[in-house]
Amino acid sequence: MSPEYPFDEAATARAVVDDTGTLIEWNDGARTLLGWSPADVVGRPATDLLAVAAPVPAGPRWDGTVTLRHRDGRPVRLWLLAHHTPPGSGRPGHWLVVAPLADGDRGTPDDALATAALVQSPCAVAVYDERLRLRRVNEAMGDVIGLPEERIQGLRISEIGGGPQSTDLEQHMLRVLTTGRPHDVQMYAQTGGETRAHAWLARLAPVTDAAGRVRGVCLAAHDFTDNYLARQRLQLVNEASVRIGTTLDVGRTAQELAEVCVPALADFVSVDLLDPQDAGDLPSRFVPPLSLRRAAHHSVNPGNPEAVAKPGEAQNYPAGSPQADSLVAGHTIVGSVREGGLDAWLTWDPARRARVREIGIHSTMSVPIRARGVTLGVAVLTRFRRPDPFAPDDVLLAEEITARAAVCIDNARRFSRERETALALQRSLLPRTLPRTAAVDAASRYLPAARAGVGGDWFDVIPLSGMRVAMVVGDVVGHGVQASATMGRLRTAVRTLADIDLAPDELLTHLDDLVVRLSEEAGGEGSPGEVGATCLYAVYDPVSRRCTLARAGHPQPVLLRPGGTPRRVELPAGPPLGVGGLPFESAELELAEGSVLAFYTDGLIESRERDADAAHRLLNRALAAHADSLDEACDGILHALLPPGGAADDVALLLARTRGLPASQVATWHIPADPSLVAPIRKQVVRQLADWELSDASFTTELVVSELVTNAIRYGSHPIRLRLIHDATTLICEVSDNSHTAPHLRRAKTWDEGGRGLLLVAQLTQRWGSRHTPDGKTIWAELNLFDGE
Repeated sequence: MSPEYPFDEAATARAVVDDTGTLIEWNDGARTLLGWSPADVVGRPATDLLAVAAPVPAGPRWDGTVTLRHRDGRPVRLWLLAHHTPPGSGRPGHWLVVAPLADGDRGTPDDALATAALVQSPCAVAVYDERLRLRRVNEAMGDVIGLPEERIQGLRISEIGGGPQSTDLEQHMLRVLTTGRPHDVQMYAQTGGETRAHAWLARLAPVTDAAGRVRGVCLAAHDFTDNYLARQRLQLVNEASVRIGTTLDVGRTAQELAEVCVPALADFVSVDLLDPQDAGDLPSRFVPPLSLRRAAHHSVNPGNPEAVAKPGEAQNYPAGSPQADSLVAGHTIVGSVREGGLDAWLTWDPARRARVREIGIHSTMSVPIRARGVTLGVAVLTRFRRPDPFAPDDVLLAEEITARAAVCIDNARRFSRERETALALQRSLLPRTLPRTAAVDAASRYLPAARAGVGGDWFDVIPLSGMRVAMVVGDVVGHGVQASATMGRLRTAVRTLADIDLAPDELLTHLDDLVVRLSEEAGGEGSPGEVGATCLYAVYDPVSRRCTLARAGHPQPVLLRPGGTPRRVELPAGPPLGVGGLPFESAELELAEGSVLAFYTDGLIESRERDADAAHRLLNRALAAHADSLDEACDGILHALLPPGGAADDVALLLARTRGLPASQVATWHIPADPSLVAPIRKQVVRQLADWELSDASFTTELVVSELVTNAIRYGSHPIRLRLIHDATTLICEVSDNSHTAPHLRRAKTWDEGGRGLLLVAQLTQRWGSRHTPDGKTIWAELNLFDGE
C-alpha cells in the first residue's frame, strides 16, 4: 500500500443511504461483510437488508446493534455507526453508515502502538496505525468520542466523526504519517453526540518503533473551549465598537446592533424602541401592555422569515412577553420555549406561536437597551439553528454589546430630535413662499445636510421702494439649533436694514457689526465666540434694469443673459461677516430683461469628489439646460451637483429672472423752485393718470403729489424731481431732492399751523418712506390701485 494513500477501504464496511432510505453507495468492505455486490443493492431500499426491524435513526449521529440479512440468507448481527449530513448546496441529505471489520491484527501488549495508547494521561489520546485506522484510545478520549473502544477499533477518524472537520483532521494525520513531523490543528466541532460544540487543539505526532520507522499517528486532544470563547467574546465586543454607531441615524444604528449579534450570538435579533411621549421624553415607568416600534431586525436566513413585525411598525407586547417582562424587570430575561416559559405570550399572539413552531425557535434572551439612565427599548435575541440555549456568558456578552449600542442609539436619538427642532426652527425662519414682485420672478430650494444636520443657510427676496427688489443669500458657520437661531437673527437684521434702503456695501457693514457683537456675546471669560457668516446682497431696479451687488466672503453668483451662456459674476470678495473693520465694495451690472441670476451657498459646489471648477461647470450646464423654468432649473441643479445620499453641508439656492418696467409706465417731471407751479404739476399728473387709465386714483394722487412736492420746495434743495411708476396693482409717487435731511412723521397739535402733511400721506397711501441717494434723498408713497385710490 502506498504511504501517500494508506487508507484500506476494504477494512471498513461502508454504505450511504439518502434521506428517502435508498442505498446510493456500497463499498467492498460491505460486500465482504454481507456478500451483496453494489449491483445487488444500490438503488434499493435499505430496509430490504434488515432481517429484523430496526429503529429509524435520528439526530446528527446514531449507533446501535441491528440484525442484517446476508446474501446466503443467514442473519448477521452488527454494531453500526451512522452520521447524517444535512442537505445543502444543491445536494440532498444522506446517512453514512459504517461498521469495522475484524482483521485479526489489534496489536499485542508489547507493540509500540499498544504501549502508546496505554499511557495514563488526563489528555484525550488516540493512536492510529499506518493505515490511519484506530488502534487504541485512552479513557479520556473514549469520553470525548462517546463510543466504546471495542466498537470503533479499526475505523478511520472520518468514519468515527462523520463531519467535515473529521475529514480535514484525517488529512493532517496523513501529512504527519508521510512526513514524520508533528503537527498541531485547531478545530471547533461537536463530539460525542453533544449539542454544544467545543474548541479543540489536536496535537498530532508520529509513533515510531525501535528502528525509527513511522508506525502510526498519536492524536492528543486538548479542550480549550473556555479560552476560545473568551477570545471570541472579546473579538465580538471589539467588532461591536467598530461596527455600531457609524451614523447618527437611529434605524441604521439599531440595524448594526442586530447584524453584529447574528450569527455570533443568535440566529435572529429584533430591536424594538419606545416612542417618545407628548413632551418628547421617553417613558420611565412600564405597565403592560407596552407599545414598541420595530427599529430593526436581522436573521441568518435571507428575508428575515422569523420577523412578525415590519421595521417602523408599532406593536403591543403584553405581560409574559420577553419585551414587556425585561422592561418591567429592568434586566435581561432568558426564556425557553421547551420549558414553557413563553406559553402565555404565544397563546396571546397566535401569529408568533405559529412562526415559533414553524422555525423551531427554542430560546430567547431579551435585553433592555439603556443609556444615561433612560430606557430606550429592548433587543430580543433568538436561537433556532444553534441547538444550545443561552448560557450566563451569553447574557454578559449580550448586555455588553447592547450597552455600547444603547449609547450610540441615544446619541442618534438626541441628534434626530435636535435636527427636527433645528429643521422646524429653520422652516419657521425661512420664507415659506417668495413674494411676487414686478422686478423678478424667483424660485428657491433649501436642503439640510444629510449627516451634519440643519445649518445656518438662508435666502430671501425683499420688496423695496420704487418697484425695486433685494435678494440675499447667506450661510452661518456651524450646524444645529444655534446656527439656525443665529441665521434667524441675521435674516431679521437684513430685512430691517433693507427697509431703510441701505446700499449693499453699507448693509453688509452694519451686518458685520452685528455678527461681531453676536460673537462677543457667544464667548466667555474674555474670549470671543465662533459666530461667523458669509452673505451676498443684491438690489435690482426694474426701471433702470441695473443690479448692485456686494458680497462678504460668499461664493460669486452666476449670470445667464438671454441667448448667452452662464458665467460667474466677478465681484469684490469682501471679508466674511464677523471679521470686523474691513471694507466691503459694490459692483453694478446692467441686465437685459429675462436675465437669470443664480445665488447659492457653498454646500452646493463643495465636494470631496470634484474641485470647484468642475462643480461650476455642472452648475452652468444644468442652469442652461433648464433656463425656461426656474423650478425645473432648481431641481436640475440639485440633481446634477448633489450625491444621491444628500450633501455633506446644507444647501440654499435662489434663482431670479429679471423683469423690466417699460418706459411707458414711468413718468418724470423736473420741478422748478416756485410753489405757485405746484398746481400745474398736479394737472399734468392727472392727465398722465388718464393716459394710463388710472383716473380712479387721481384724487388721492393729487393730494399726495401736492404735499410731497410742496415739502420738497419748502425744505429741500434743488434740483427736485417727481416720478410716477405703476404696474398692474401699485402706483408709486416719488419726489427726490438734494437735501440729506429726511422728514419724520409727527402728529400736529391743535394750535399748530402745519405738520399734518405726512400724516395725511400716511393715511391715504398703502405705505410710504424715504431713502437716501448719493445726491440727497427720495420720499416715496405707494397707492394700492385695487382700492381705487
